Amino acid sequence: MSATPVTPQRLPSLTAEQRRIAQESFTRAKEALSNQQIDYAIELLLTCCRIDPANFLYRQTLRKAQKDKYGHNLRGSRFAFLTTPRWKARVKAAKRARDYLKVLEYGEQVLCRNPWDLGTQLDMAEAFDALGLSDLAVFTLDQARQKYPKDATLNRALARLFEKRGDFQKAIVLWQLVKEVHPTDVEAAHKAKDLAARETIQKGQYEEVVGGSKESPILGRIEARANEKQDRLSRDVEALLKRIEADPTEPSLYVQLAQLYRQHQQWDRAKAVLEQGLGPTGQAFVLQVELMELELASVRRNLDLVESRLQQVRTRQPSDPRSPHSSAKSTAADPYEDLSIAELEQLREQLRGEIERREIELYQLKADRYPEQAVYRLELGERLLRIGQVEAAIVELQQARRDERLKWKAALLLGHAFRQRNNWRLAQRNYEEALQLLPPAEEEARKEILFELAQGNATAGDLQRALDLGHELANIDYAYKNIGRLLEEWNDRLQSA
Repeated sequence: MSATPVTPQRLPSLTAEQRRIAQESFTRAKEALSNQQIDYAIELLLTCCRIDPANFLYRQTLRKAQKDKYGHNLRGSRFAFLTTPRWKARVKAAKRARDYLKVLEYGEQVLCRNPWDLGTQLDMAEAFDALGLSDLAVFTLDQARQKYPKDATLNRALARLFEKRGDFQKAIVLWQLVKEVHPTDVEAAHKAKDLAARETIQKGQYEEVVGGSKESPILGRIEARANEKQDRLSRDVEALLKRIEADPTEPSLYVQLAQLYRQHQQWDRAKAVLEQGLGPTGQAFVLQVELMELELASVRRNLDLVESRLQQVRTRQPSDPRSPHSSAKSTAADPYEDLSIAELEQLREQLRGEIERREIELYQLKADRYPEQAVYRLELGERLLRIGQVEAAIVELQQARRDERLKWKAALLLGHAFRQRNNWRLAQRNYEEALQLLPPAEEEARKEILFELAQGNATAGDLQRALDLGHELANIDYAYKNIGRLLEEWNDRLQSA
């Protein structure tokens, strides 16, 4: 009797009602998280993921909540070894039956008890990939690497996913990690160099130049250069690794190695090196800062991608995958290709908010560590002002103003702060101080201060002073914020007074 062919499983098509339920559950989950009701939030997020298993934001929020529940202890519940086996058995059974949606559903039950369970995350990543959700497959394995950064099976699986997506640089990094663990691994030994050559060819679109001929001398030179670059990196890395082995408590060595990886855009390896150095160096401050800046850079890259995608969608540029003129040679998957303009704009604002939050955290850390460096107070105050924490911003900016080199900029920002507090007298005093101290080259700042002083005086009823300042600004840039029109309005008000 012949076996019944297995029909590939597809993602469910959501009804409008299902989407509404998922979105409302997600909103309640975020409220629960803000109130520290983590268990309730997790239940709501499980519902979201069950209804809409392809939603990246739901899954990402759920994973963070699961880890927050256990204080990021890298082991989950102390009774996980008793409570997870039956769920793991269901995961395996669903995987054998190719019921990938059930693999995800049961897998989340395991991760609710131990968010760092390696085997379950490998199975879930395979299920995501089978359903065509490569971004979630990568996300799942990347989460697993937080505890198992050097696990060869994990890195091999993630490397293959990156290679499949055309992200050769990240795949190279992971194959190198596999090779470090298993130096005799034949596949890992060849993959790094092969993918380096493929990446160079892809970036330069050299397939067209060489006409697909593997015998082309141009292709040979490209591969040789890629191999030479990889060999040079390997030598530099090896030299630093030897120095770290000889002196594992020296933080600067980990920083140098991480910066080397960053120069070659190997962000994952840079992060792994810094995390590795925290233990031997006793949580060295410099490594904590480097890690924060590395993660901040990652969020900024994501913001750049979102803004680029927004521009493509709005203009339907040829590079837009949904454009009929889009090149068929696009290799790396666009994680934002299925998002609408409204969703992209929402994501952009979320990323901007995340950048502000991380910058505030970073500058607060630096300001507390180096109180004599007023520039950190200035940067912190500026960001606090941007998110509306005016009182806290004023405290930081007044401290920064003590540094003569920063005085004019701190005074300008204090002027903005006091205007937001509706205290024109203090705002005016700081604007005038900033104008007096302003370096000659700061023309844009001069225009900004003149405009704020002119508008503030007009609002306060001193129209003659507003006109004097406004004319000074108009003499520099008549088109600046409609100053010409404002001058006419203020003059009419003065004449009719």
